[in-house]
Formats: sequence, C-alpha cells, structure tokens
Amino acid sequence: MSEIDPKTQTELEAAAFRTLVAHLRERTDVQNIDLMNLSGFCRNCLSRWYMEAANEKGLELDKDGAREIIYGMPFAEWRDKYQTEATEEQKAAFKKSHG
Repeated sequence: MSEIDPKTQTELEAAAFRTLVAHLRERTDVQNIDLMNLSGFCRNCLSRWYMEAANEKGLELDKDGAREIIYGMPFAEWRDKYQTEATEEQKAAFKKSHG
C-alpha cells in the first residue's frame, strides 16, 4: 500500500465513520446492550466520543445533540420506537463483561 497523506486519511476515516453511523441507524434491531456485550461500545458511546471531539474543538455540543447526530433522531424518539427491555441473558452478559 502506498503512503496515505493526512488529508486523505482524514477523508477515509470520515467516510468509514459515516458508513458506520448509517449502518447503526439501519440496524435498529440491534440493541445497544448487544453492541456493548459484543464490542464494548454502543451508539451512546459513539455519540459521547463525537461530543467530546466537538467540545475539544471549542464547539458547543451537548449529549442530546450528539445523540441526535448518531441516532438520526432525538434519542427519546429512537428509544420509544426501537429499544426493547433487556433480557435476563443480555443483562447477565453485560454484568459478566462489564462487572
């Protein structure tokens, strides 16, 4: 592979990030607890990282604003439409991996 200049690298990373966010928006069947259990991060983590990066650049972005960017809608709306109650198995797996 040839050397990638910093500008191109940033563009590629941004494209991959946009694809990840679009994928997570489409996969509303995948619950955040499932993401946490399998990968150690979820949509909320991603929105927090986005908010922290914006804040480090001097941009005012709060948790709700960042979540709306990642979820594609206000979090409360997403939660009401798509979030389900975690099963006992999901809760046990979360406790085992994060306890």
